[in-house]
Amino acid sequence: MSEIDSGMESLVEAFIYETSGLLDELDEILLESEKAKNISEDNINMIFRITHTIKGSAAMLEFAEMSTLAHAVEDVFYIIREDPSKLDLVFDAIFDLVFQTSDFLRKEIAALQTSSYTPADPSALVEQLHVQAAIMKGEAEASAQTQSAAPAAAPAAPEAAAPVQQEQSAAPAGTGTLRVRVHFDDGCQMENMRAFMLISQLKGCCTSVESIPAKPETDSNLSAEIIKNGLLLICHPADSEDEVLKTIEESLNIKSYEVEAEEPETQEAPSAPAAAEAGSAKPAAPASAPKPVSSGAEAVQKGTPVSSPKVGVKQSLISVNQSKLDRLMDLVGEIVTAESMVARDPDLNGLRLDHFTKSIRELRKLTDELQDVVMSIRMVPLHGTFQKMSRIVRDMAKKLDKQAELVTFGGDTEVDKTINDAIADPFMHMIRNSMDHAIEHPDERVKKGKPAVGKVTLSARNVGGEIHIDVADDGCGLDPKKILAKARENGLLTKPESEYTDKEIFQMIMLPGFSTNKEVTEYSGRGVGMDVVRKNIEKVGGSITIHSEFGKGTTFTIKIPLTLAIVDGMNLAVGNTVFTLPITSIKQSFKPTGPEQIIHNANGTEMIMVRGECLPILRLHKMYQIDAKHSDIMDGILIQVENSSSSACIFADELLGEYQVVVKPFPTFFNKYDLKSQGLSGCSILGDGTVSLILDANALINNL
Repeated sequence: MSEIDSGMESLVEAFIYETSGLLDELDEILLESEKAKNISEDNINMIFRITHTIKGSAAMLEFAEMSTLAHAVEDVFYIIREDPSKLDLVFDAIFDLVFQTSDFLRKEIAALQTSSYTPADPSALVEQLHVQAAIMKGEAEASAQTQSAAPAAAPAAPEAAAPVQQEQSAAPAGTGTLRVRVHFDDGCQMENMRAFMLISQLKGCCTSVESIPAKPETDSNLSAEIIKNGLLLICHPADSEDEVLKTIEESLNIKSYEVEAEEPETQEAPSAPAAAEAGSAKPAAPASAPKPVSSGAEAVQKGTPVSSPKVGVKQSLISVNQSKLDRLMDLVGEIVTAESMVARDPDLNGLRLDHFTKSIRELRKLTDELQDVVMSIRMVPLHGTFQKMSRIVRDMAKKLDKQAELVTFGGDTEVDKTINDAIADPFMHMIRNSMDHAIEHPDERVKKGKPAVGKVTLSARNVGGEIHIDVADDGCGLDPKKILAKARENGLLTKPESEYTDKEIFQMIMLPGFSTNKEVTEYSGRGVGMDVVRKNIEKVGGSITIHSEFGKGTTFTIKIPLTLAIVDGMNLAVGNTVFTLPITSIKQSFKPTGPEQIIHNANGTEMIMVRGECLPILRLHKMYQIDAKHSDIMDGILIQVENSSSSACIFADELLGEYQVVVKPFPTFFNKYDLKSQGLSGCSILGDGTVSLILDANALINNL
C-alpha cells in the first residue's frame, strides 16, 4: 500500500493518533517494569491489550506488516499472562524485542504521515518473537524447524489462534453475559467503523462479542442507527466484567455507556407454559451463543427490570489539528489588537465617555478571559517529553556499557504546544551529551566513591512567566582547563585566558563545531550538538546557562517563556520609534541620581554603578541610528534588563506604559538581515496602528 486512499484518510489519522498514544504508554510500562525487574499482572494485561488494539486497528486498515508484528508480541504476552513465571526464561530478550517493536511501529507511524507510504519488513522481528514464544513453551527445537514457514502464515495467525485462546480463557465461565449500550461522541462521524474498532478491542478480553446492529463495518448506513440507539454489545468476559468496562472507558470517542440487565426468558417465549417454565427455572445461556436482542428501547418498553445499572461517562475529550489552534491564537491576537485600537483611539482624547469607558473595561475583561482559555487549550504537560528521554538513557546505557537512570520532577508543568515541540531536540542532545561525556563507567564511578549507577535528572518548575528546566547529571563534570585548551586550539579566544571566568568557559561548549571528543562516535564528536541546543532554545525566546563542578556533575538550566503569542511588555520611546520590552526581562527602571554614577571606559563604552554592581549601558539610539529626544543620560530613563547570566541597562527617552502585545514574526524577506542577532525578536501593532519593534534582552546583552 504505497498511497493512502482519500476515503481512508480520517481513519488513518485516528489510527496514528491512537497508536502513538498507545506506544507512549507501552514504553512507559516497559521502562517501569525493566527498572523493577518484574512485570506486574496489571502491566502484563495492559501490554496484551495495547498490542491487541494495535493489531486489530492495523488489520482493519490493511496494514498487514504492523498487524503481524503486533500479533507476534500479543502471542508472547498471552503466554506470559497464562504463566508469568515463564517470563524469567527470556526476561532481557523480551524487553529488547518489545522496545524494537515499539521503535518499528513508530517509524511506520511517521512514514504514514508522508506523501507516500511503503511498509517496512518486520519479518526478522516477528521471527525472533516466535523464537522467544517457543522457548517459553519449551518448544525451541520444534519452532526452529518451522521458522521458515512462520512469516507466510503470520497474517492468518489471529484467526488460527482465536479458538485456542477462547478455549483456555473460557475456564472461568461463571462471569456470564454482559450487555453494555455504548454511545459515541456527538459528531465524531463514521460511527459504524468506530463501533467495529471497539468490538475488535473487546475481543482481547472476551471469549465472544456480538453487537446490535451486527457487523457494523459492512454498512455505513448503520451509523444513523448507532447515533439514535447507541451500540448494544453482548459480551462474555474472559476474566471479569471490570476489564471489559475499563477497555470501553479507554477507547476513543466514547461519550457514555451503561450496563443493562439481561433480558428474561419470557420475552422470547410468548406461550404461557414456556413462560411458567422460565419463571421457575431460568436456564443459563450458553457462552458461545448469546441471545440477540431487538433494541434497548424495546427492552425498556416491555418493562425489563433494571436494578441500579452501572453507568459510566467518559470525560469528554476531543483531538484538534494544531493548525486550527494556531489560527485560533492568531484570531485572539487580532482581537487583542483591535480592542487596544478602539480603547486608545485618538479621536476620543479629551472626551468624557463614562458609558464607553465602562463598556471597554468589560470588553477587556472578556478578551483577557478568552486569551487565557485559548492559551490553556494549547498548554501540554512536559511529562510526555520527559518520558521519551527515558528511552534514550536506557538505550545508551546498554550500548555504552554504562549504568544510569533518569529521574524526573515536575512533569506535570505545562508549556505551549509549540514550545514543547521545539525543546524536544535540545533535550535529546543534552541527555545524549550527559550519557556520552559525563556519566562514567561503573568501575570508574566506584573508584571515585560514587554509586555504580549514574543519575540524570530532569526537573521543571514554573517561575513567574517562565518555565525553568534543569538537566543535571552526577558525572565527571566539565574541565575548564580542557575546554580552554580546545578553544585556544580552535582560535576562539577573544581575550587573555586569565580573564575568563568559569561561567564564560562553560558557555564555549555552545559554540558551533566545539567538541572535546577526540574521536567521532555514534553520539558525539561531529561538531553538532550543543550549538543546536542553544539555537533551538533561543528560537523560542529562551536562554540556557551551565553550572558544573569538575568531578561532581553538571547542570544545564533552561529558561523558556510560557507562550510565544501574546506577551506583557513595556513600551519605550526612542525619538519617534516605539520599542516593546517583555516584562519578564525587566528588573527595574530608574533615573540616575547624578553624573558621578556614570563610568566612562577607555574604549568609549559607558557603565553605571547600581547598588555596588557595575552595569554596561546600551544606548538604543546609537545602536539603531535613531534621532533621539535625549542624548544626556540624566534626561532619559534607564531600564535594567537581565538574562540568565548577566545584566545591562538600556537607555531610552521615556517609558510609555505597560501593554499586552501580540508577537508577529518579521516577514521572510528580512531573514537575510539576521535581526535576531541585532536584538529584535519580532514586531507588534499598537492601539494607534503604529508598529512596535520587540526587543530581545538576551540578544542585546550578548552583543555587549
